[in-house]
Amino acid sequence: MATRLQELYKSTVRANMQEQFEYKNVMEIPKVTKIVINMGVGEASQDRKKIDGAIADMERITGQKPVVTRAKKSIAAFKLRDGMTVGAKVTLRRNHMYEFLDRLVNVALPRVRDFRGLNSKSFDGNGNFAMGIKEQIVFPEIDYDQVDQIRGMDIIICTNAKTDDEACALLKEFSMPFPT
Repeated sequence: MATRLQELYKSTVRANMQEQFEYKNVMEIPKVTKIVINMGVGEASQDRKKIDGAIADMERITGQKPVVTRAKKSIAAFKLRDGMTVGAKVTLRRNHMYEFLDRLVNVALPRVRDFRGLNSKSFDGNGNFAMGIKEQIVFPEIDYDQVDQIRGMDIIICTNAKTDDEACALLKEFSMPFPT
């Protein structure tokens, strides 16, 4: 079953992108390929229980079980050894990805305090967009009373666009709040 944003992409976004960038082939039209959500939990290296709250929150937000990320090398200044738990991440594709993007744009971002739009300079040069959220409580799935600690998260939206302008136009078609 297709989600609301998938239907929007098929019905209007593809046509608008083809008209705007004059693609000769429909396979040239960029699309969102995946969304990666990362939550760094540096305190988890000292206290193993800290990661459990982060994993539970990410599971509620994304609907998928996160993968625990571990340190690749030891850093004495951070009291960090190789293999210690430092965070959690989830990669969303297909229906889960479109549902998350829909909730991010229409529910979570409007709930962010003092929100003035996304930074249009946060593209990496290859059509991928990265953003950070300071509090996980902006998502409606998170019950504020059951949160043990406020944590931020990084959200990377990967597209197969060739340039940042194409990717920005694609995300604007999905109602991402970029300043004009």
